[in-house]
Amino acid sequence: MPKQWYNLRADMKEQPDPMINPATMQPATEEDLYPVFCKKLAHQEMDAETRYVDIPEEIQEMYKIYRPSPLCRAYNLEKALGTPAKIYYKFEGNNTSGSHKLNSAIAQAYYAKDQGLTCLTTETGAGQWGTALSEACSYFGLGLTVFMVKVSYEQKPFRKAVMQTFDANVIASPSNTTNVGRQILANDPHTGGSLGCAISEAVEKAVSTENCRYVLGSVLNQVLLHQSIIGLEAKKAMDILGEYPDVVIGCAGGGSNLGGLIAPYMQDKLTGKADPRIVAVEPASCPSFTRGKYAYDFCDTGKITPLAKMYTLGSGFIPSANHAGGLRYHGMSPILSKLYHDGYMDAVSVEQTKVFEAATFFAKHETILPAPESAHAIRAAMDEALRCKETGEEKTILFGLTGTGYFDMTAYTAFLEGKMSDYVPTDEDLQRGFDSLPQVPER
Repeated sequence: MPKQWYNLRADMKEQPDPMINPATMQPATEEDLYPVFCKKLAHQEMDAETRYVDIPEEIQEMYKIYRPSPLCRAYNLEKALGTPAKIYYKFEGNNTSGSHKLNSAIAQAYYAKDQGLTCLTTETGAGQWGTALSEACSYFGLGLTVFMVKVSYEQKPFRKAVMQTFDANVIASPSNTTNVGRQILANDPHTGGSLGCAISEAVEKAVSTENCRYVLGSVLNQVLLHQSIIGLEAKKAMDILGEYPDVVIGCAGGGSNLGGLIAPYMQDKLTGKADPRIVAVEPASCPSFTRGKYAYDFCDTGKITPLAKMYTLGSGFIPSANHAGGLRYHGMSPILSKLYHDGYMDAVSVEQTKVFEAATFFAKHETILPAPESAHAIRAAMDEALRCKETGEEKTILFGLTGTGYFDMTAYTAFLEGKMSDYVPTDEDLQRGFDSLPQVPER
């Protein structure tokens, strides 16, 4: 298990544009983040120079419960597809949260405890992040309030039960417990919510509660730093096998697992050591990379967070209630957005029914029931392997299996009963989100 995280920004030739303080419209400073984030996390958010960051012993001790996570070769999937390609996956589902999210949750809870804070707030989409942070806060003795996107709150009641097992207070978002929640409900009483809505509520709750801070499970630079342990482990394991991937594939919502998996391979691209193809896979219903705009935007619907330069559908965009709740975010990590914009990675979008076709096919042949989010990467990996079948190329494919789908049985049932449909937003749907983009002077 690695003893350090890798900071991808240290090797980027051009840095992402700085976050903007919406009050001053000037680049945000580390101190500007202190009311929202704990200090060491604010420092990690702004640090573009430290290449490797030591993982504190206390974090390593909790990591050892479930890390290193397995790198598996999908022999049965390869055989079923009849492909000459080698398919590997890094499996992050071997913990109670069922996903990679615990890697950053442990770190963020540790730094909060180290600062002497007593409680945290957060948002969660499908529930993996909320579950992971509930575990971490319970471990470090911190209180936690989770604002769970309402449509997922209703679709995945057992996720809520797991969070409550770890003593978290779980609230369906938008709610009547915050000013911004009440405003959103006044505008649309029947909304299913979004991650942007839930972020707004969690931030408001944090800044109005004594000795409390807000933490986020994706998008942020600090989260990609913590998640780099995924890619670092994968690369070490593949080195032992004498393998190097031609293609690295990850699902993309806010960017946490994708950024973590690709980190050391992107380092190789940036430094000229190798040139693997890196692919982000997103839902066609929430296509930030493939149909979004590269612009400054708020990270939340209530427009109270700093502005970030990223691929975005607009903070006012409310995605459809598809079953990949962890990918229903309007924006994308500024780091990944910059790398995509500069041509270092590709992106594809896939429809929900095609994702579940891949999920069930994978489950039958590899015996793991994947999360809907993870199945986006499976779909793209299968498509890549089938192209190899057509061309005869013997590529090595690595994808991130970010978690398990055992709390997603409503979605699987809908697919198996033929009740699942695909939704792809029209240009007019997207334009409503783009209309909410703030006007930021050119820098």
